Amino acid sequence: MIRDGYVARWRGTEYEANPGGDGEVRLYSAQPAEGFDEARPFRYVRAVGADEVEDLRYVRTVCRWRGEPFIVVGEHETWLRVEYTGGRLPAAQRLGLDRVDYGVWQTWAPRAEVTDLDEIFTHGIQPGTNR
Repeated sequence: MIRDGYVARWRGTEYEANPGGDGEVRLYSAQPAEGFDEARPFRYVRAVGADEVEDLRYVRTVCRWRGEPFIVVGEHETWLRVEYTGGRLPAAQRLGLDRVDYGVWQTWAPRAEVTDLDEIFTHGIQPGTNR
């Protein structure tokens, strides 16, 4: 599973998460759990106070494709949606990447061609604060 988003540890278990500006963190589970409401099939949600969360961090999946650095921003079957992080226009053009915004280049890459998949935690947030 490719992860790109917030994760929170609550009561010793890690969940996908979404911190809100209202002082709550929404926790998401693929399985039913006590206190979680079904948002849609295989997606359950529970809001808890930010001060109840043990840890809140942002996780990204990084990789290399054709020798260049990327982050993984999506997946579909045997394909990964990758975004170039090398910052070199000639490399982005050589790879035939799609320009999706100024300085932002992406493509669909066959998973079998992607190497060095790894998760990195880009920053943590102090639970109970807006930082």
